[in-house]
Amino acid sequence: MRNLLAMYSVLLTGLFTTSSAWAERIMPAQGNAYASEVDSLYIFLLVASLISFILVIGGMMYFVLKYKRKSANDETPYISHDHKLEFLWSFIPFLIFMFVFAWGWKLFREARTMPKNAFEIHVTGQKWAWNFDYKSGVSVTSSSSEEAAFVIPVNKPIKLIMTSKDVLHSFFIPAFRIKQDVIPGRYTALWFEAEKEGEFQIFCTEYCGDLHSQMLAKVRVVSMEEFENWMQTHPSRALGQMTLAERGKYLTNKSACTACHNFESSEKKIGPGLKGLFGKERQFEDGSKAIANADYIMESIYEPQKKYVKGFGGVMMNKYLPKDLSAEQVSWIIEYIKSNK
Repeated sequence: MRNLLAMYSVLLTGLFTTSSAWAERIMPAQGNAYASEVDSLYIFLLVASLISFILVIGGMMYFVLKYKRKSANDETPYISHDHKLEFLWSFIPFLIFMFVFAWGWKLFREARTMPKNAFEIHVTGQKWAWNFDYKSGVSVTSSSSEEAAFVIPVNKPIKLIMTSKDVLHSFFIPAFRIKQDVIPGRYTALWFEAEKEGEFQIFCTEYCGDLHSQMLAKVRVVSMEEFENWMQTHPSRALGQMTLAERGKYLTNKSACTACHNFESSEKKIGPGLKGLFGKERQFEDGSKAIANADYIMESIYEPQKKYVKGFGGVMMNKYLPKDLSAEQVSWIIEYIKSNK
């Protein structure tokens, strides 16, 4: 047993020390340190599973051959219990499983803890394209003529706020080892930080129709100077396009939302004032509470009767809302509310 454990340790160490170079040959390019960590965990699982398979199957074959009956008169050998051995072959896998769990939990927490200083971009999926809206008003669509690339600065945390216009999609950038479902009627979020300049492929990994395989885009990572220049010279800015918050303000005025709500004040009208709303706790008529995040605002627009703010029960009705607000337009209103801190 001691010799087997020693062989396991030497083989695992030897294979794991070459994992980085091996991963670079067989896996997609690593765009940041997080991708390298994910690959290391994957390779650890692969190598540990391979060695365990060899030990279990090899051990089984060894005992089958060693103790097989040579004739019909052979007696079955008596094998006594070895409590230490039985404990070890249960406890050692338990330790490995807990180590893998802790490693995976660390990576999960890292992927789901959004940096406060992240640069936010709204992403909308639809059959069969991706639309990227920057707060400055720049907009890029993956069916456009510029190689379907949206641009981000290197070494800057990027937060993607995502929703879908139609069906379920899934946003996947292999180089950063990140993937998130994009769901109609609600928002999901994802963040990453690119540490290398270059172009990286984006896929939709949830079957969404006959042109699913063509729902492609690219993320182009550039220096901060080049990014700022791109933002200033992009055609959508040259046309005098408004920022997302400005579009939201225009839309709320056009849709008569301001007849019932103060967007730039906390004073109530028919409905509650919305200044400083985003990220704050809301209390409802039924006694429940919720944080006013993007999902809450979207739900309040599409299903206003679902949650009534305490003191305003029964006031908000669908008939006061525009019937054709798209997911992108809702994101404009959200950015307008976020800007009124």
